[in-house]
Amino acid sequence: MAQRLITHLRHVDLAVPDLALQQSFYTGQWGLTEVATDTGLSFLAAEGSPEQYVVRLREATDKRIDLIAFGAATPADVDTLAQTLARDGVQLVSEPGLVATPGGGYGFRFFDNEGRTVEVSADVTLRAHRKVEEGESVPVRLSHVVINSADPEGTVAFYERHLGFALSDVLMHPRMGNMMWFLRCNDWHHSFAIARGPHPALHHASFEMRGIDEYMRGTGRLLRAGVEKIWGPGRHKAGNNTFSYFLDPQGNTLEYTTELDRLDEDTWHPGLHDFSDPAVSDQWGTANRMDEFVAAKSFNDPDRGLFQAPPV
Repeated sequence: MAQRLITHLRHVDLAVPDLALQQSFYTGQWGLTEVATDTGLSFLAAEGSPEQYVVRLREATDKRIDLIAFGAATPADVDTLAQTLARDGVQLVSEPGLVATPGGGYGFRFFDNEGRTVEVSADVTLRAHRKVEEGESVPVRLSHVVINSADPEGTVAFYERHLGFALSDVLMHPRMGNMMWFLRCNDWHHSFAIARGPHPALHHASFEMRGIDEYMRGTGRLLRAGVEKIWGPGRHKAGNNTFSYFLDPQGNTLEYTTELDRLDEDTWHPGLHDFSDPAVSDQWGTANRMDEFVAAKSFNDPDRGLFQAPPV
């Protein structure tokens, strides 16, 4: 495994066919705050997060993951990582340099093994954020991003080998084998996860709420607004976090969560969890049954921008 130079998850950038519709949903219903705009772009922050933004929307013909962004501690770490990736034959999209998005910083981009664009940056200016108050049902931060992969074993190996991610847990099924790998870049149980899917795409993006009450209030607010819920509310075994999954207006799966485990990395050993056991998927037993119809909602549309970096 590579030396871990990644410190945390920064943001996920999505290309969407109807920017205005997505802007309205993410600010009016999901609870993010638009902090900057440009032609065809919207930058959305979480109220409790020092990250300049946690979601970027870009208007485009094809829906796709534009980019997944991670943080590094220093510009020197950015340079080291870029040099190591290039030496190992990973295709760089851009060399380390100034970042031209809100907050600036120093970073570079590369393609992962399936052609997704990944950014790593340091020295991004922290955003003036605030404490999310008791009872306030808006996201505190971007918790994790989960991707679908047609080659999950290869994708897990890429992020472990080249970026130093560590395996926290695996979900398996007696008939289907290993199905989801939870990866960490700090002591959070997972900031990134990889699901076995029919094609590369976003599986879901997850947003941390202040606590159980705020998580349930947010879930109820979306239900009252008629947003399509596909699974939850419940509590997973792997990560021990709560979950409520919804679809945004263009079919991306989003999650409200809270109480994700923080691990003692010196003593943690990955577990293999059989999700045919209902208590693995949902310890509480309150969520609707996870079946192939629910699972298919998060297969999403195939990403059509593989090995094509976003224009900005």
